[in-house]
Amino acid sequence: MTVPFERGRVDATQTRTDVESLEALEPTADGFHHYRGDDAEGLLVDRAELLNTTVPETTVLVGGMHALGANYRGSDHGVLTDRPGTPTNDFFVDLLSMETEWEPASEYRHVFEAYDRDTGDLAWTDTRVDLSSGRTTVRAPWRESTAPTTPRRSSSTTSSTPGTR
Repeated sequence: MTVPFERGRVDATQTRTDVESLEALEPTADGFHHYRGDDAEGLLVDRAELLNTTVPETTVLVGGMHALGANYRGSDHGVLTDRPGTPTNDFFVDLLSMETEWEPASEYRHVFEAYDRDTGDLAWTDTRVDLSSGRTTVRAPWRESTAPTTPRRSSSTTSSTPGTR
């Protein structure tokens, strides 16, 4: 596969760059790249909003970036594949696999480790950003935006006659 590439500015060389003055522009966290900050999950949602991506698009983007190994400083967190650099769905398959059990790696609960249920061997590591899909504070806006517009009725209240079941 050939991907066209056009080089950007070439006049801004390292020798012409004042690195110290640009340090203030460094992000404090980035949920897409597993760069930890105080609120990486919230910043992931915020960045997705700025990119104007839908929940499915953001999910695919995050999973794809991890499959490709595009993490902060080459971290292995979230690279849930034996074929890094290859665009696969391994991230989703291994994240949701019932063959592994996720546990916090430390009391800080930022990094988690997945252990093979049969052998007890360490299989993967990931951060709470990817494992936070059930957290209300992070995903509530996404769940609300994708929820059905009409409430579901339970099987016990499906009668069309008021007051009967």
